[in-house]
Amino acid sequence: MIPGGVNSPVRAFRSVGGTPFFTRSAQGARLTTVDGQELIDFVLTWGPAIHGHNDTEIRDAVREALDRGTSFGTPNPSEVAMAELILACVPAVQKVRMTNSGTEATMSAIRLARGFTGRPKIIKFSGCYHGHVDSLLVKAGSGALTQGNPDSAGVTPGTAADTIVVEYNNLPALQAVFAAEPQTIAAVILEPYPANVGLILPAPGFLQGLRDLCTKYGTVLIFDEVMTGFRLSLAGTQGLHNVVPDLVCMGKIIGGGLPVGALGGRAEIMNQLAPLGPVYQAGTLSGNPLAMAAGLAAVRKLQRTNPYPRLEQLGVQVRDTLLGAAKAKGIPLQVPQVGSMFSLFFNERPVQNYDQAIASNGDLYRKVFRYALDHGVYLAPSPYETAFLSTAHEGRDIEQACTVFAAAVKAL
Repeated sequence: MIPGGVNSPVRAFRSVGGTPFFTRSAQGARLTTVDGQELIDFVLTWGPAIHGHNDTEIRDAVREALDRGTSFGTPNPSEVAMAELILACVPAVQKVRMTNSGTEATMSAIRLARGFTGRPKIIKFSGCYHGHVDSLLVKAGSGALTQGNPDSAGVTPGTAADTIVVEYNNLPALQAVFAAEPQTIAAVILEPYPANVGLILPAPGFLQGLRDLCTKYGTVLIFDEVMTGFRLSLAGTQGLHNVVPDLVCMGKIIGGGLPVGALGGRAEIMNQLAPLGPVYQAGTLSGNPLAMAAGLAAVRKLQRTNPYPRLEQLGVQVRDTLLGAAKAKGIPLQVPQVGSMFSLFFNERPVQNYDQAIASNGDLYRKVFRYALDHGVYLAPSPYETAFLSTAHEGRDIEQACTVFAAAVKAL
């Protein structure tokens, strides 16, 4: 009844083997399947659940909002509160427009950049995934890569022709593109920390060099922080360095687990959106009161509790556990980690780009995935995804998971 049995391809188990389990409920760091198995979850609904599953404060906020109605189709006060909160946290954002998903946010950002600059072409980086937007499904990561089909059928050559793909962390290649086409590039879009082909860390100076080039050529720099926004800091990756984009795309955490997206940035660019400007963007459920209530509760809790230092400690604990086990076994393993995000590359050297990522030993990852799942720990069902930690991964959950991770590597 459902194509492939899943409503998003990344949920399928095709790249790891077996059949996906179905979840009955989730609480804290654990999922409970319909078969009654409890799993310590490192997927966390693909990033939004930074406070763990079914957080009490988020649930109470949604319940209170539900009493007032599910959707209005008019402006509502929670939209204003969310805008104020995002502007207070994210340096790049002077104005913000809510959307229903990260894909809607990136699609709108590309259209807005083209409308603002009057230029046709965009640059993306191989392995960066920005949702299922036609012009961005070129050398994409995430589910497209997991399915062994990095470029989607149904994307016309004409659509893809205005997308230039450059290798991530390769500043000279980017410079060459700008030098060849100095007046045609409307935007550069990237995940500042690519996390849909595993996790790749930016080389020193790469992001600043990118910012400098975009400024020099009058090109709009778009950070896709759907995944990293509010996860690595309240300012996303912008809280880890001084590189500020022109536009930023957000999602996941700002919805508290409900469908959401957002596009924000410089006022002069954002003012080109309808109804102020000529760039059209709309959404029936944008700013939905339930999603806004959940997102406000999630972000306000982050503001109040500042869990980021502790999440970094947990990330380092998992990373060191995996690396220690691999060293003892004599297996080449890279575990890039930043804050509450990490991934596994069975590779001799640190991974700097898409080609190095897909050259990693996927068979070894599949064995680790299967061992972990059989022993009560759920990792992403793909060698090319990022794992997440939450504030709920404490005590016996993190200790049990680290024990399983070490055993999984030693069993290779």
